[in-house]
Amino acid sequence: MTRPHRLLVVEDEVAIRRLLKTIITPEGWEMVEATNAAEALNVARQALPELILLDLGLPDLDGLDLIPALKRERPVPLIVLSSRDREQDKVLALDLGADDYVTKPFSAGELMARIRTAQRHAIQQVGGRPLLAVGNLEIDMVNRHVQKAGKRLHLSPTEFDLLRLLAQHAGRILTHAQILKEVWGPAKVEEVQYLRVYIRQLRQKIEDDPNAPVFVLTEPGIGYRFADAG
Repeated sequence: MTRPHRLLVVEDEVAIRRLLKTIITPEGWEMVEATNAAEALNVARQALPELILLDLGLPDLDGLDLIPALKRERPVPLIVLSSRDREQDKVLALDLGADDYVTKPFSAGELMARIRTAQRHAIQQVGGRPLLAVGNLEIDMVNRHVQKAGKRLHLSPTEFDLLRLLAQHAGRILTHAQILKEVWGPAKVEEVQYLRVYIRQLRQKIEDDPNAPVFVLTEPGIGYRFADAG
């Protein structure tokens, strides 16, 4: 019998930990807990969780400051659960290494969907996906070909690099700075308008209606998320 997937919850409120346990345990996850930053690092080291849920309001350290340390200690998907809904907190958490950000209060369905997406993404990163299909869009990562409904699309090298980056992280929010750094280099991380121009061009080529995109989705004030391949 295989053991259930193990998930670390870093949360100091007892009621929230109990709620999370009732949500994730029936879904096949074993939940381990930590109530502060120091305990979180120790549990991550000892229990070897496959995914981490992190609250930002910890008693001994701001959760934002804990994200890089947790990712170094245990480089698995990390989802922030927080009542902070300011864009700057979300952007900073994602730039620091969080894989997703869920604002409290949240529904059980939303949380499990985010967990499944993060888990799929981790598997994809390990195994690699030379061909990604989302709806009628197919992206050949190796040969740098893109097809939609069987018809070849002609993308510029930069447009393809942008699409590939987004598609490789399907379902995950990428901040403006993350995208600019990966596609254009560190010198361009502040050029958000530059990125918007390329996103507009890319949507003109891959979307049925560029004004109502279904592939490249905007996360207002934060960045972009490619549609989850499922």
